[in-house]
Amino acid sequence: MSKLSELLAQGTRPVVTAEFPSIDSGGLAAVERAVDALKPFVDAVNATDSPAAHAHASNTAIAIAMHQFGLEPIMQVVCRDKNRIAMQSDIMGAALHGIENIALLTGDDVTAGDEPEARRVFDLDSIQMVKVASGIAEGHYLSGRAIKEPPPLFISAVENPFAPPLDYRVERAKKKADAGARMLQLQIGYYPERLETFIRGCIDAGVTETTALIPTVVLTKSGRALSFMNESVPGISIPEETIHRVAQAGDNDAIAEESYQLTLELSHHALSIPGVSGLHITDFRHDGSLARLVEDLRIGPSQIKEQNAHRPQLV
Repeated sequence: MSKLSELLAQGTRPVVTAEFPSIDSGGLAAVERAVDALKPFVDAVNATDSPAAHAHASNTAIAIAMHQFGLEPIMQVVCRDKNRIAMQSDIMGAALHGIENIALLTGDDVTAGDEPEARRVFDLDSIQMVKVASGIAEGHYLSGRAIKEPPPLFISAVENPFAPPLDYRVERAKKKADAGARMLQLQIGYYPERLETFIRGCIDAGVTETTALIPTVVLTKSGRALSFMNESVPGISIPEETIHRVAQAGDNDAIAEESYQLTLELSHHALSIPGVSGLHITDFRHDGSLARLVEDLRIGPSQIKEQNAHRPQLV
């Protein structure tokens, strides 16, 4: 049983997940440096699968390397680039090395990346792949062929509470939960009321009875970064007044601080919503702000160790 699934089952504190940086060079030393930077502050980290349709070191290789260096991976598998045979092989190959956390994503279209002429696959979508992965954990491939010793998978997916049609998002979350997803990492969002409505809808639909909901926040440094996401990243919409708030905060240092404070506010709000099980952090700053955020929120493994260290010892 993965540590992440155990933490979520215990429900004693919010879990913290994050994104592992894409690796293009530097070998295992580059992976180890990234692990060392993240490990004190997060419980598990996404090993991404060619994010935004850009080629990088493979999801399986990165997940295995992270695991070897002591950081718990959540291996993403994207339907855009692989058929059902290849995706099942990814899952089983990673399981041989002890990788239990699997996240199934449909994936951005190839036009989002730097090789738009690439052929799309989309043999199955994410909901279908969640069901396939659940079958693997139960002891059979999609074909029905038996797996003698099935891997103990903890299966997750993603959902976007902020993109229209909003009512359909709860329905999609329910379909993923019913297919076997036990955690949903939610898309970046800047509309707190939409997040509240989505979480409440998931509670009413019974999603949270089986599946943890993990909202995402993103650390940025400028209004320009917010504008880019608003204009260029599919599924992300940011109110103009929010962008203006950061862009007009003052000099560069003031803007960076205002951007951080915005993320801190969104994080506090997300964690305050009943039915939320933790926080997913995307870090575009890479300046120590992730550590600052978990410390300011008093969440994550480093905070638990600190709290335990200050508890009175019984004699």
